[in-house]
Amino acid sequence: MYILNLLNKIKWGQNLNPEEHSIIYLDKNFKKEIKFNKILNFNNLTLELNNNIEIPLHRIREVKKGDEIIWKR
Repeated sequence: MYILNLLNKIKWGQNLNPEEHSIIYLDKNFKKEIKFNKILNFNNLTLELNNNIEIPLHRIREVKKGDEIIWKR
């Protein structure tokens, strides 16, 4: 599954709670985790966070629901 499809499914899916999900991304060789509800917007290339930070989608390494990894690159 493509990451953009998964992000849309989490955001718009009726059976999924975005507050339970988090995203792990690579930032200068360090993995960082952010809660899904910190994301303001996303498109084909980037995630926009509420503190004016943009993360390229290719840097996303994992998506978690609680402690369970549901997607991994």
